[in-house]
Amino acid sequence: MSSLPLDTHEWVSFADDDHERTWLFDATFLESNWECIFGNGCQGVLTGAAPELVQGCCSYGAHFVDEKDRRRVEKAAKRLTKEQWQFRAKGKNGTTRVKKNGEIVTRLVDDACIFLNRPGFERGPGCALHVMAMDNQESYIPLKPEVCWQLPLRRDDDVQDDGHVITRISQWDRRDWGPGGSEFHWWCTEAPEAFVGKSRVVDSMREELIAMVGETIYEKLLAVLNQRTKAPVGTRIAHPTIRRR
Repeated sequence: MSSLPLDTHEWVSFADDDHERTWLFDATFLESNWECIFGNGCQGVLTGAAPELVQGCCSYGAHFVDEKDRRRVEKAAKRLTKEQWQFRAKGKNGTTRVKKNGEIVTRLVDDACIFLNRPGFERGPGCALHVMAMDNQESYIPLKPEVCWQLPLRRDDDVQDDGHVITRISQWDRRDWGPGGSEFHWWCTEAPEAFVGKSRVVDSMREELIAMVGETIYEKLLAVLNQRTKAPVGTRIAHPTIRRR
């Protein structure tokens, strides 16, 4: 008998007839105990380990989904105070730019995203937009670039010839960053250090998942995954990163 491939994931799927859509979820990742370890062991996404920089996945700036995504973030940036944002003065000249290939990204300051506060800043390192959300006790989802609040979750919509849509919710792998992803020294969804949370991803990222799929679909997903937990021990496959330990 052949051994189980190390990168095996289990998936759950169900139909959404109201919207001619089939949902496909990476159950293995959603049931894992991954958590963001920004500033607590995250080595960043440069070509070598750089935990001392506390840049996380912000070294190259954020890529916007579309113009609407950019306008939403630029509007939020106008609300930031100098106490919340280290580079507020530089942000007055704009926070985004369009690359030669047409991609819309946040501007870089000192080799990282303009919204990233650095070590030594009074409020500490981290996203200024996230700081504002905490100060105002509001959700950061409407404030941050879409890719930033979703990570490490990823949504892909595949429209079939008949118009039916297959939507996949999965973990964001280094290959999803394009050719540059292979140059990362470290990426969190393949690092055991990040699988130390006290709850499942489906629970800890509830707000993000609802924003991505809607509350009705989230509740259906939760019911399916909760039912899986009642299955006999050993019938569910642990996350590949955990199995490699």
